[in-house]
Amino acid sequence: MTKQIISTDKAPQAIGPYSQAVRVGDMIYTSGMIPIIPETGELETGDIKAQAKQAIGNLIALLEAAGSGADKVIKTTVFIKDMNDFAAVNEVYSTFFKEDCPARSCVEVARLPKDVLIEIECVATV
Repeated sequence: MTKQIISTDKAPQAIGPYSQAVRVGDMIYTSGMIPIIPETGELETGDIKAQAKQAIGNLIALLEAAGSGADKVIKTTVFIKDMNDFAAVNEVYSTFFKEDCPARSCVEVARLPKDVLIEIECVATV
């Protein structure tokens, strides 16, 4: 199987030596999406709900650019700075993943790139 690099200006550009996403066969593996506003390159500086909405929106935009979408996500990994924000993140998450939800892990981490409150990555099909 060949590896295809996925890149779009509808999601934040890579800020290091990695790809936004990689497609192998019918599978898409994304890098972590943080709450950067793609049009401006600026961070969404609001609360956890605002940052979660931007980060997940970025993830979905990336998937759509790869020919996939929220309904094709198999597994997500959510990294949050404070586990006390878990319920708020779930509230936003459930607006993107409404039924037949993907498997998910959610972990609290000490620090995220650019000191954001959330980062999300996923594995999806095309």
